[in-house]
Amino acid sequence: MRHPILFALLAGSVFALAACQDSSKASVSRAIDSVTAIDNQNMAELMLVAGDPEEAVNYFAAQLERNPDSVSLQRGLARSLVRAGRVSEALPVWRKVVAHPDSDNDDRVMLADTYIRANNWAEAEATLNQIPPTHESFDRYRLEAMIADSKQQWARADHFYETAAGLTTRPSGVYNNWGFSKLTRGKPREAEPLFMQALQHDPNLFTAKNNLALARAGQGNYSLPLVQMTQEERAVLLYTMAIAAVRKGDTTIGRTLLAEAIDTHPQHYEEAVRAMRALDGGRG
Repeated sequence: MRHPILFALLAGSVFALAACQDSSKASVSRAIDSVTAIDNQNMAELMLVAGDPEEAVNYFAAQLERNPDSVSLQRGLARSLVRAGRVSEALPVWRKVVAHPDSDNDDRVMLADTYIRANNWAEAEATLNQIPPTHESFDRYRLEAMIADSKQQWARADHFYETAAGLTTRPSGVYNNWGFSKLTRGKPREAEPLFMQALQHDPNLFTAKNNLALARAGQGNYSLPLVQMTQEERAVLLYTMAIAAVRKGDTTIGRTLLAEAIDTHPQHYEEAVRAMRALDGGRG
């Protein structure tokens, strides 16, 4: 009589053991899947931040072949195409991202950004207009400022540049763009402090240094700005101010600045030499 009971207990133990093993295998499988997902996410982030743009394009394209409905992989491919300078190819990918049910307003902002890179300002503006005003982000306002600039809506542009600068810890690019906007409006005096602000946040931003030289030359001030610069940068800034001086009719000052640029440059400064020859009527 004990044997059936013992058999039942043993059978129950075997089934329990089998269930435990199955449960253990499932747990291990889930753990492996979790680690794989984390590894894939880390790889994707690495590709977007530090990877070669073309390698990143190939990576995301290959991943999408395995998982074509993944909106995160579609975003990765679109961003990588933009980084690689393949804007025309990035546009349809961004459109596909925006059409995805899991897309968000940041995706629309990036689509607008890509339209601007493609010089399609009308589509960029239309895309931004589809985003509710409650969506406030640095990239959104940066693009709004650029579009307002393109339409010469200066007060609106100033508002958006100021707002964008307050929404990032690295506003040097915004201040540089804002200053350049002031230059194009013929307001070099207002542009100068904006370039200085850009350089306070990023002392190595050469475009801001060059624009600062233009702003000073636009005011008739041909002295170099007191900012950090290499010897080669110093020569280029002198050249920039020389060309600005010549265009304003200050030919003598322009010649002096060109001569200084040639002497300052650590190597042969072909552009400055050609400009000097042009001023001297082609002699030498």
